[in-house]
Amino acid sequence: MARFIHRFFACTLLTALAAGAAPPVRILIAYHSRTGNTEKMAVAVREGAASVAGVEIVLRKVAEVTADDIVKADGIVLGTPVEWGNLSAEAKRFLDRVGEALGKAGATYGEGRTAAVFCTAGSPSNGQEMARMGAIAAFLAMRFAIVGGVNQEGFGTLGAQAVTAGKPPGVNDGDRAEARRFGERFARLTRQLRTAAAR
Repeated sequence: MARFIHRFFACTLLTALAAGAAPPVRILIAYHSRTGNTEKMAVAVREGAASVAGVEIVLRKVAEVTADDIVKADGIVLGTPVEWGNLSAEAKRFLDRVGEALGKAGATYGEGRTAAVFCTAGSPSNGQEMARMGAIAAFLAMRFAIVGGVNQEGFGTLGAQAVTAGKPPGVNDGDRAEARRFGERFARLTRQLRTAAAR
């Protein structure tokens, strides 16, 4: 009988804990990719974010992201190729859709949410900083908190990037490692922000 009572209380306690557990932090990684390079970086960002406990990740091409994906996201990471020294037209359209979806959902827009940007470019001076800053400015206007990356030397960056016209061309192991660090940092800080806001 004592064993039955002990099991009953243990099950009741576990059920109560499960019911009171916070839902997972939801992160949307949206990307536009023409050649597949930005998609490879997006996958690496996702791998880094997935290493953080209590996080649910949605990885989608920008054209496939729904308004519901945007509204439910605690954090949004945007990946774009650099085109003519700026983010791609598809990535810019996505930012417009973020503003529209959050505007319809309420007046707070990105308040209490995080955002970040990563990019790929053909050469070292193609405009990576300009592309990221353009997207960061849009996220800031929507009241998101911006999360940057960290390079292998430990310095902060605007976000992960890859220069893809090297030898061999494409995304290399170092680029993927930076993207994973970026994803892990983004997920960790997004979780911290939401936890602090819930107190």
